[in-house]
Amino acid sequence: MIELEGVPELVDPVMVAAFEGWNDAGDAASAAVAHLEREWKGEVFAALDAEDYYDFQVNRPLIWLDDGVRRITWPTTRLSVIRGAAGGTGRRRDLVLVRGIEPSMRWRSFCNELLGFAHELGVEMVVVLGALLGDTPHTRPVPVTSVTSDEGLARSLDLEESRYEGPTGIVGIFQEACSHAGFPAVSLWASVPHYVSQPPNPKASLALLNALEDLLGVGIPLGDLPEDARAWQLGVDQLAAEDSEVAEYVQSLEQARDTAELPEASGEAIAKEFERYLRRRDGSAEQGPGAGPGDAGGGPGPFLKDPTSGRARPRRRRKPGGEPGQPPGAEGGGPAEPGE
Repeated sequence: MIELEGVPELVDPVMVAAFEGWNDAGDAASAAVAHLEREWKGEVFAALDAEDYYDFQVNRPLIWLDDGVRRITWPTTRLSVIRGAAGGTGRRRDLVLVRGIEPSMRWRSFCNELLGFAHELGVEMVVVLGALLGDTPHTRPVPVTSVTSDEGLARSLDLEESRYEGPTGIVGIFQEACSHAGFPAVSLWASVPHYVSQPPNPKASLALLNALEDLLGVGIPLGDLPEDARAWQLGVDQLAAEDSEVAEYVQSLEQARDTAELPEASGEAIAKEFERYLRRRDGSAEQGPGAGPGDAGGGPGPFLKDPTSGRARPRRRRKPGGEPGQPPGAEGGGPAEPGE
């Protein structure tokens, strides 16, 4: 493990993870976590050793110039911390963000290393974001499914209990590892239109962040993401209008979607959106995490050391664990698997 000094004591931390690759259609999940890092100024405090988990012929390193000095960025998975995410009741909790690439090898060791951090930092729950390709029209709200494999957690949080069987990606494996390690775990899956699967998909990223906000009860600053989502939909509208067959297909998906939805769905959506508005308003008034990790609770400055310097374990920050959860199934580049 490549690691840092001065990892702060965290308050009721939740780990939020996303991985580029098979379970990240349209890069929606990884872009959602990147948005959290950017808006809340998350500070990277650890990175996994790329040599242990990645095939560099599959995920190649990048060479770039920094004031005339050539530098290399290696594909890896990084962890960052956000201090003091504000909830609607004024309660604050910290977030541990995990953003990386689905590993090429040693998946069990990969999961165990992440869980080692979760244990040492006192993580109370793990939320994994994913995105799959589905028969959903781009003109309608993005469906997001919240899934766990733990029956008790499904009842207490009103989640769908996973019954998926079949091939899985690192999201499924990581959630199963959380289950065995005793961490409550939930996965949130956005359904991306299969006919417009190329990244980015800001509309799907926005839907995942809204679902995360509802699950955790924290106000998430959205920045330019809503406007990006509207621009994305307008662009797809224009492309579809140029092809009569695509336009007809989209219309058939719209009809199927509208027929399947319950009459109460629009009312529920309005109520949830109003709750999000209140959380964001309260969070802004209280100078929440948008001020940056170092401003909430007087935490220390940057924690990252040179990610090629060596190995270390983080300090032990023991907090009680919980009960397991598990993912649905889905992939970024293939048909929907709603139970992985």
